[in-house]
Amino acid sequence: MLLTITISISTLVVINFLLLKFSSNKINRTPKATKKPIVFRPTIALEQESEKLAPTGS
Repeated sequence: MLLTITISISTLVVINFLLLKFSSNKINRTPKATKKPIVFRPTIALEQESEKLAPTGS
């Protein structure tokens, strides 16, 4: 019984690997075009606020 289960599982694993190797879902990968990176340099003017401290009551 144990031998039968082992042979069955081994057969299923081998069939699975064969299906994986010879599957028809091939992906055609095109080479990526070499593009220069786009660098964003935002010009944001930051205004400094005056420090306002909350009253502590002590």
